[in-house]
Amino acid sequence: MIPQDYVDIHSHLIPAIDDGSKSIDETFSMINQLLEIGFKEIITTPHIYTSVWNNTEEEIVKKCNEVNTFLKDSNKNISFSVAAEYMLDSYFLQRLENEKLLTLKDQYLLIEMSYLNAPIQLYDIIFQIQLAGYTPVLAHPERYGFYHNNFKEFEKLKKSGCLFQLNLLSSVDYYGKNVTLCADKLLKNGFIDFVGSDVHHQKHIDSFYKKIEIKNINQLEKALKNNLLFLS
Repeated sequence: MIPQDYVDIHSHLIPAIDDGSKSIDETFSMINQLLEIGFKEIITTPHIYTSVWNNTEEEIVKKCNEVNTFLKDSNKNISFSVAAEYMLDSYFLQRLENEKLLTLKDQYLLIEMSYLNAPIQLYDIIFQIQLAGYTPVLAHPERYGFYHNNFKEFEKLKKSGCLFQLNLLSSVDYYGKNVTLCADKLLKNGFIDFVGSDVHHQKHIDSFYKKIEIKNINQLEKALKNNLLFLS
């Protein structure tokens, strides 16, 4: 399933910086396993979420460099770089205006929303992101349950210029049947642009070996290949 030269664009592998890896040893173990699965390159994406994960771009880059030093000292040859997953919280527009954001590559910016509800000004925020020169890539749209019975909002988001990144774990029922069904529908409609692992811990990696439950396999494979855009 994982294509040759696959570049993962969503994970939480920098230790002790968010709700992902807890230690450099855990990071090293997970990276090794992802390589065995077939990952070629990793762009890891720590959370930036005001009052929850108060990470700064400078701190994230510094810690990524520390991981790369460890990988080099361990003779592990892999491209391991960093972006960030930005929560569309009440401080996001201020951050957008005043900071140089960490992108996946060039202008591609990974964003997420609360699982409770979308921001009231969602479409204005997306417009402001584009006005600032970025292309918004919405992380795991299939996991926003408030859209499951309102599929037209997905259509509206796509028309607004927002790209969609599916979580690989959604294809194996990790988040529940409703998420898998939504993922399948998004794939069927051609709405998924990219795929990410969203790996946080060992349980996530173990789940990659489960049976794939979605039906639109061809569309999933196409989206996986689209990640070649981010090859270094």
